[in-house]
Amino acid sequence: MAKGQFLSAREAAAELGITLPTLYAYVSRGLIHSHTLDIKQRTRHYAREDVEQLKARQEARRSPTKLVETALQWGTPVMDSAITLIEDGRLYYRGCDAVELAQQHSVEYVASLLWTGDGDTAQALFRLPVPPLTPQVQAVQAQLRGMLPVERLMALLPVMGSQDLLAYDLRPQAVVQTGARLLPQLAMIVSDGPFVDDVATTLQHRWCGDDPYARELLKMALIVCTDHELNVSAFTARCVASAGATPYGAVIGGLAALQGIKHGGYTERVAAFLRELHTVSEVRPAVVERIKRGEEIPGFGQRLYPAGDPRARLLFQWLHEHYAAAPALQIATAVIAEAEALQHEPPTIDFALATLAAVLRLPVGAGIALFAVGRSIGWIGHAIEQYQTQQLIRPRARYVGEAPRQQLE
Repeated sequence: MAKGQFLSAREAAAELGITLPTLYAYVSRGLIHSHTLDIKQRTRHYAREDVEQLKARQEARRSPTKLVETALQWGTPVMDSAITLIEDGRLYYRGCDAVELAQQHSVEYVASLLWTGDGDTAQALFRLPVPPLTPQVQAVQAQLRGMLPVERLMALLPVMGSQDLLAYDLRPQAVVQTGARLLPQLAMIVSDGPFVDDVATTLQHRWCGDDPYARELLKMALIVCTDHELNVSAFTARCVASAGATPYGAVIGGLAALQGIKHGGYTERVAAFLRELHTVSEVRPAVVERIKRGEEIPGFGQRLYPAGDPRARLLFQWLHEHYAAAPALQIATAVIAEAEALQHEPPTIDFALATLAAVLRLPVGAGIALFAVGRSIGWIGHAIEQYQTQQLIRPRARYVGEAPRQQLE
């Protein structure tokens, strides 16, 4: 448990301005979760996130305007979705545990589950052979050599979208079909190779050769990255879809947001840090120097998972089972030990993806590319939901600029 994510009973009560008996009443009602951080002392601690959310609700009741102001910053939910639930440290897609889905099913199954509610439709949905990229797309792609995979996606998606006239049909089943055409093409673009069997195999074939464990690892990474509720890229995709843009436009919008350094681009910050380390002996001095400079160790602490990111936990479990001797994994493991001791926070999916890329020796930018291909499934799922509402997302802004000037006579 990361102590920085928890409060003592007195701290929690003080934060909320309540008595200890009232705090315990909130716990019994499930409004605040308690944890035992030290079994010997049997002292209960309380999730900081729960306390902050309850405090925000209390303030919102006193000031409705404040509720609106904070809703877009980890605040009160602002729209309904039946795709993803994050609860009690676990991630669910359509009510199914995402970690279990990643271990038991294919990427295509999960895509079908998110888009239609039924993963068993995958075989019918992805039954058609995947054609090569069109000559026009290939011609543009030839000019993009040397660019990172996600940059190639940003350049090629508008060309692909302009050629797919069926994508302008925004009825749910038509959008599902568009998604089934688009997903394999994304895999071909980021791997810069032909389509082979399925999305995970396509990436493994081009990036990892005949590594017997790589396909399963890549598949699990794609699935746990598929969606994460209403994050900035999913919200962007929904905004784009609400305007009536095609699924290609929604994916482009999501991809633009994903590349930001506070979102998926954060994975590249972790990768850059890991590339600075060549041996395990270099880890502690590098971590200590960052701490002394007041810098964070990138890739640790996800506020939605105080006890640890289950997505990262799954990928590290597979890495330790099959790549324990890999120097990159040993270095990453040493970083985790040092960072957890100093920052009291466990690794996130960003750290796991960067480690995966280093262990498998993937091309530069492959970590965020893996993130992007997986997350595109979620963006399309959110687009389908948004199309069905037939509502334009159009919030109002509170004007805080200069007052209107009187017209001079």
